[in-house]
Amino acid sequence: MEEKQREDSFWSLVKKGNKSSGSAALGNTGIALVKGIAFALTGSGSMFATMMHSIADAVNQMFVFAGSVLAEKKPTKRFPTGFGRVINLFCMVAVIVVTIMAYETALEGIHLLQHPAESAQGFWINVVVLVLSLVVDGFVWSKAMKEVLHESRVEAKGFGIFTSAFRHVGRAAPPTRLVFYEDLVATTGGVLALLAVVVTSLTDFKLLDGISSILIGCLMVGVAFRVGYDNMVGLIGVSAPPDIEERVASIILADTHVTDIYQMRILQEGRYYHVEGLIELTPGMTLADADDIKFRVEDALLRDPHISDAALGILEDDGVKNWKQEASQGQKR
Repeated sequence: MEEKQREDSFWSLVKKGNKSSGSAALGNTGIALVKGIAFALTGSGSMFATMMHSIADAVNQMFVFAGSVLAEKKPTKRFPTGFGRVINLFCMVAVIVVTIMAYETALEGIHLLQHPAESAQGFWINVVVLVLSLVVDGFVWSKAMKEVLHESRVEAKGFGIFTSAFRHVGRAAPPTRLVFYEDLVATTGGVLALLAVVVTSLTDFKLLDGISSILIGCLMVGVAFRVGYDNMVGLIGVSAPPDIEERVASIILADTHVTDIYQMRILQEGRYYHVEGLIELTPGMTLADADDIKFRVEDALLRDPHISDAALGILEDDGVKNWKQEASQGQKR
């Protein structure tokens, strides 16, 4: 029976894992295999570069999906704030993988500049594989965009999905950000590789193959630095965005007996938030009634799926509106 409960618990965690990284891992694994076959048949440097990027994406996203599953574990006595930052550790390892693959890709590009390779005999193989890769990477990227909007609680349609995803990607969970940036580079790299294959096959400008590989390697380095910085900040501990703070404040102040928020701190860990604060209640209450209100407000906060825990203290109203003052100071900063 206990084994069954553990199994159910494991699969419930898997179901809560980041869907973007899971689907991206499957898609990139298939694409990497196809690109590997195409590279073996044609020797195209651009195909090698996109193959390396797809391998890096597949390994990273499998690894990050595993991290997102572990991050969903409930808090324990030893780890009372939960495991939200585990995903940041996994993403940092993924950054190392991307950096190594970027180095190998750029190195191959330099080699191709010195010794351009002939790949005209595999022109149609390269074109078909790269078009297929663009379709898969573009589909995964579009799913990542929608996941960014879902996690950021932003509504958008049509072309607005594209622009809103770029504006709000910083508020998405670390795995979703990783998939978003990696598939942005994968799609861009696919276009560069396709351009290089067409130009080198139809003209005498063979150096574009190496140039394309180097550019794709540079894009991968850019992703590594961006994702690395985001996750370093997450490991240190970062405050929630202002709109999250306002949303939490509105939930607290929705209770009729809460008159003000004396102070509040919201820490972001992974895709979850920890809320700590002091709230002011209407004067003249008994301690028992004040405790009931505190627990009621904490329960209201915990009903938000993105808030993992809430710890509130209570004070009697001092007649000064502290929350509005803090909000205006935050806007000035």
